[in-house]
Amino acid sequence: MGAVRDELTRRLHRWRATALPIVQAGLAAGLSWLVATSVVGHARPFFAPIAAVVCLGVSLGQRLRRVVELVVGVAVGVGVGDVLIALIGSGPWQIALVVALAMSAAVLLDGGAVIALQSGSSAVLVATLLPPSAGGGLDRMVDALVGGLVGLAVAALLPANPLTVAHRQGKVVFGELTAALRGMATAVAERDTVAAAGVLARLRGSQAALDEYTTALRTGGEIAAIAPIRWRRRDELGRYQATAAPIDYALRNTRVLARRALAGLRDGERMPDNLPEVLRQYAGAVDLLRAELARGDEPIGARAAVRDASAVATTHQLGGEGFSTRVVLAQVRSVAVDLLQATGLNRAEAAESLPPLTRKDGNGTGGGAKAGAAAVGDAAGPGAGRPDDAGPSEAGPEPGEGGAAQ
Repeated sequence: MGAVRDELTRRLHRWRATALPIVQAGLAAGLSWLVATSVVGHARPFFAPIAAVVCLGVSLGQRLRRVVELVVGVAVGVGVGDVLIALIGSGPWQIALVVALAMSAAVLLDGGAVIALQSGSSAVLVATLLPPSAGGGLDRMVDALVGGLVGLAVAALLPANPLTVAHRQGKVVFGELTAALRGMATAVAERDTVAAAGVLARLRGSQAALDEYTTALRTGGEIAAIAPIRWRRRDELGRYQATAAPIDYALRNTRVLARRALAGLRDGERMPDNLPEVLRQYAGAVDLLRAELARGDEPIGARAAVRDASAVATTHQLGGEGFSTRVVLAQVRSVAVDLLQATGLNRAEAAESLPPLTRKDGNGTGGGAKAGAAAVGDAAGPGAGRPDDAGPSEAGPEPGEGGAAQ
């Protein structure tokens, strides 16, 4: 009985998460039919509610483009269907030909999925339920436009909270980063290669969460742009949006850090004693950043926490004993810059906020290796953040790690 209750609870939570989009779609469908029949004067405007529902959907995002794709898709499907069915008649092979040609024409015009599917479905309707003689193609295009515009109006007047999904997805992404940083801190402190390998594997699977976070922010930006009652949320949403790219960079640089730390542990290199504590402080700063964003505050506390953590790292030995250790310390610098950018600083401000990278030792030597490692860390930030560089950055030492060895 308890399992049934838990399953019902889970399903109810799932319904609640999509309740507003469902209400929006139902309301838009009814209103679009009302507008098309009472205002425009069409007797059977079936494309209007279809367009309204497709425009809104249960998953939000890119609605303006979707409206355009709907109208163009209907135009292509109706146009191709009207012409061909009038010439060759209606039947199984005629329907197959009309749908194939309509979808092909749509794909050649635009690569969007909605326009191709709408063209095919419109051609089917023309070829079966409503042949050319039963109504005008222009009327169907107008119906699609009415449905799309009504859908946008409903989304603007009855909008979701743009911060809700941002909070939820941000918690997942920031959680991935903090778990990785704390996991590597423990692995380095205990010299546990199995734990380090587990952290690296988890980081390699974090891209899906980051993609969902980016989509949530894009959807939230769209809602805040078209819904007047959500305009006051723009500043809070803007702080979340400012974190997207830097957190992506931080995850990528942490992945490089984890890979080289794992290599160093396997090779028996000695990591600096303060490294685990620096990583734990970074994780604490990310937790603080998430909390400040959720409260709608300027992330001043997180910014200070990152600075404090990086100060601990740069006032101790920076050179390390081996190649992998130097690369790890360079990535520590890169992650600091990424996290400072996530708090709202630009790259130059973030780099200037950190303490000096090098210091001369007693006999005036050793600065070159330390400077090389630190410089690599600065260079790795944006490079590791580019999707086309993600593979090489992780796959081997040549892009960023070569400098550390010099």
